[in-house]
Amino acid sequence: MPDLMSRRSLIELGVAGAATILPGQASAQTTHPRAAATGDGTAYPDREKIGFAVVGLGKLALGQIIPGFHDARGVRLAALVSGHPEKARQVATKYGVPSDAIYRYDDYDRIANDPRIQVVYIVLPNSMHAEYTIRALKAGKHVLCEKPMATSIADCEKMIAAAKTADRRLMIAYRCHYEPVSLEAMRRIRSGSLGRPRLVVTDMGRQADPTEPSDAWRLDMGMSGGGALADMGVYGVSASRYLLNEEPTEVRAWAHTDRSDPRFKSTEESIAWQFRFPSGAIANGSTSFSYAATMAFRVFCDQGKMIADPGALYGGNRLVVEDTAQKEFAPHLPNTAQFTREMDWMGDVVRGKAPMVSPGEEGLQDMRLMKAILDSVAKDGATVSTDWGYRRAFDPAVVVEMPSTA
Repeated sequence: MPDLMSRRSLIELGVAGAATILPGQASAQTTHPRAAATGDGTAYPDREKIGFAVVGLGKLALGQIIPGFHDARGVRLAALVSGHPEKARQVATKYGVPSDAIYRYDDYDRIANDPRIQVVYIVLPNSMHAEYTIRALKAGKHVLCEKPMATSIADCEKMIAAAKTADRRLMIAYRCHYEPVSLEAMRRIRSGSLGRPRLVVTDMGRQADPTEPSDAWRLDMGMSGGGALADMGVYGVSASRYLLNEEPTEVRAWAHTDRSDPRFKSTEESIAWQFRFPSGAIANGSTSFSYAATMAFRVFCDQGKMIADPGALYGGNRLVVEDTAQKEFAPHLPNTAQFTREMDWMGDVVRGKAPMVSPGEEGLQDMRLMKAILDSVAKDGATVSTDWGYRRAFDPAVVVEMPSTA
């Protein structure tokens, strides 16, 4: 990380029990009753929309999150938090944010006195998630925090504890829980139409460019908490879990890193891992900051298979299904604004009209699994137990509605 990059610049870069559903079994859960906010295309009046403050005006916030408010049915952009006043003013002017709703990092805690803000969306380098999440919760705001949740298990636990103390909701931004291709794949597995799932394969990676400011901090272990694993690999770790609706009981992992490559002074270059699940299913995953870009998953069942390539991009994902007759077909699925659906869901969680599908505990589970992967890498592929007893409270396949194709 260049010494010339300031902290401020780095900031800118950037109620039911568990139900395990096996193929052929009915779910113990039923579809949660939802308001019109995200289901049938009816929008809330502007005065009833949940106000969001976006913290960090980096690439993701400007390219995906803030534009996503345009089509949101139940939430609106209410405030900005930035270390660059002029940049913030330009963004505020473009998106109609009042000048008195622009906050700096050094006066961030003043959001406590702003009733226009109900939710704070943390879009900062991973190492800053815990601090700004906890401060928002102490200010009495609900929090939607980008993934990975933090850079350590201890910080994840502090964030969860802070939410409980403040009696506020903490949601982690797992947009794929609400994305049509992932939802369709989950539902087909739950239905048993392709038989029992035997193998899930996830490959998530790309070439990192250290000249890109948004990649510079991701290549720093202290700021990212895991390099490619924390940036891209978390999608594969999460996908294997939500596709199978199970939690792995053990992992083995290996890495290859060319330390002569200046990009990999503190993070691993490429990592591959294998999860074992209670049902007998296996998940093979890989991530890299040095192979050709891919965001794909495959599911092999005993009577068919599914391939999503791409399967976890911001748009343009596609699912191909092959049954026992080797007949391939691609279900017609809507190409929705994923961040809009995610934020609208958070709005309904705050209203008490939707279940918390992506709580802090989900982020903690993935953080624990990523640490277990790195622990296994450090032990040259030794098996690491991951059977901590965690079970997700809500299965996205059951409670998240498929968006309209209209």
